[in-house]
Amino acid sequence: MSHITTPAIVCAVRHHGEHGAIARLMTPEHGLMAGYVRGGRSTRLRPILMPANLVQAEFRARTGEQLASLTVELALSRAPLLSEPLPAAAIEWCCALTAAALPEEQPFPVLYEALGGVLDAIEAAPAARGWAVALVRYELLILAELGFGLDLGRCALTGEKGEFPYVSPRSGIAVSAEAAKGYEHLLLRLPPFLIQGGMADWRDIFDGLHLTGTFLERSVLTERRHEVLASRERLMERLKRAVA
Repeated sequence: MSHITTPAIVCAVRHHGEHGAIARLMTPEHGLMAGYVRGGRSTRLRPILMPANLVQAEFRARTGEQLASLTVELALSRAPLLSEPLPAAAIEWCCALTAAALPEEQPFPVLYEALGGVLDAIEAAPAARGWAVALVRYELLILAELGFGLDLGRCALTGEKGEFPYVSPRSGIAVSAEAAKGYEHLLLRLPPFLIQGGMADWRDIFDGLHLTGTFLERSVLTERRHEVLASRERLMERLKRAVA
């Protein structure tokens, strides 16, 4: 019998049967894991099985092919954030992206730490600009961890190394200002904060989200594209309203 006890971040929950639920949790050593929670729709467990909550999880399965039974204890609740439209939209997207993009039971310890960091930033930052940069970087990291990383350190046309203002939407490789002349409208803008670090203004943040969103939609979110991207569209709409 397989028996795993681990801290985990709740990423997705769906009803199963009359009273149960299937939860998908992000764990530090085993990656994304799914389990059946008996009574998962009860008044006691619903507040625990909410996206972004940190739980102590126990998975048990008789065989590797069997869906594990799962019990959870609450370690940290982020439920109060779900009453605020903008943080709620950000949490919904981060968790939905993680659940949809990652293959199950493959370790991604860097992504576990990064997801926790983004959620902590959403919880702690007094304004959206304080966590939006971390969100863009998380999306970029998911691309890299899944083998679709962007090459931002060399020019796609000249091979020159350096810091460049554009990215080719076809190759995912940076393009220098000189090589981009006359073709700027066909390229994606590469905001400086993705190379230099630090904070960013809203123009750069939206450019970063457009950049990562282009490659997530094309390379990662292919099967559940419309369902998952709807949560990103809600987030983008709320961000635009917030900064208008």
